[in-house]
Amino acid sequence: MFSNQFVLVFSLLLCLPFVFFFVAPHVFPSPPPGESLIPISDEIDDRSLFIAAAGSTSLSHLSSGNPNPKLKIAFLFLTNSDLHFAPIWDRFFSGHPKSLYNVYVHGDPYANITRPGNGSVFENAFIANAKRTARASPTLISATRRLLATAFLDDPANTYFAVLSQYCIPLHSFNYVYSSLFESSTFDKSDPDPTPNPRGIRILYRSFMELISDEPRLWKRYIARGRYAMMPEVPFEKFRVGSQFFVMTRKHALLTIKDRILWRKFKLPCYRSDECYPEEHYFPTLLNMKDPDGCTGYTLTRVNWTGTVKGHPYTYKPKEVVPELIQRLRRSNHSSSYFFARKFTPGCLKPLLAIADSVIFRD
Repeated sequence: MFSNQFVLVFSLLLCLPFVFFFVAPHVFPSPPPGESLIPISDEIDDRSLFIAAAGSTSLSHLSSGNPNPKLKIAFLFLTNSDLHFAPIWDRFFSGHPKSLYNVYVHGDPYANITRPGNGSVFENAFIANAKRTARASPTLISATRRLLATAFLDDPANTYFAVLSQYCIPLHSFNYVYSSLFESSTFDKSDPDPTPNPRGIRILYRSFMELISDEPRLWKRYIARGRYAMMPEVPFEKFRVGSQFFVMTRKHALLTIKDRILWRKFKLPCYRSDECYPEEHYFPTLLNMKDPDGCTGYTLTRVNWTGTVKGHPYTYKPKEVVPELIQRLRRSNHSSSYFFARKFTPGCLKPLLAIADSVIFRD
């Protein structure tokens, strides 16, 4: 009797791997295509980086009494392909001291990316801790947070953090961008006290982040992981959508680096991949919940969503690159002007360079 029971139990144990192999995929479905879970090894690496960055909160460059503090803009590029417009960005930065800016690039290590050389500002800008990224997945949140943390830790003078893609181009000169962010008394229309202080720099900084609450498909985006998956940490009335490309203050960069609670929600896999764009939800929702008054409610990167294809914005072709296009892309209902624009095909580089000095950098 005992022998028969032993044989039965042993047989069941032998069958378990086969049961798991054939049944588990139906009981525990894999994440849908386009959505990837964050490997635990990446999480561990990121946690170490974020802890180090969060511990580096010195603002001595603002409080040392220096009459001419050097405030910098950190330009953060997310890419999984070549930096097609590196030459026009090199011209954008040309002639301006490194004491005013830094450049950082998160290049997907699994992509075949040709790194610019020959003195390009991008030559040594690639960060060492980059990980694999995929569109419409939480990997883009992780990549952006890595860039923010790296820039935050690298230089305490980094005051604004501009997140861009390899398909972004500048619409103005560096001088225009820098003076607008740090010196203009009229640029940020939502600023209740835009008067510069005696040092000639702005007293109050805001993140140029969209916090959109009336997007028609907002509810479907909210429940893409499941009807109650975001609760209780993220109630629907706090959920927001916005551009994944923005200009963030140092205060908000630190807030983003320190976050753990919302990240646990936004890294969950979606069962509706067509409604799941974590990179467009996480940052607007986080700032809407933590400091909505610290945001302008608009972005400084112009995107044309007419004629969108599979979630991608309209892409400009070389024949469309004329002075009138640049003037049109600059126009904004929210600020005095847009700073950057996307999306352009790589073939647009030549006509853009042809009008760079006479139009784009002529403010």
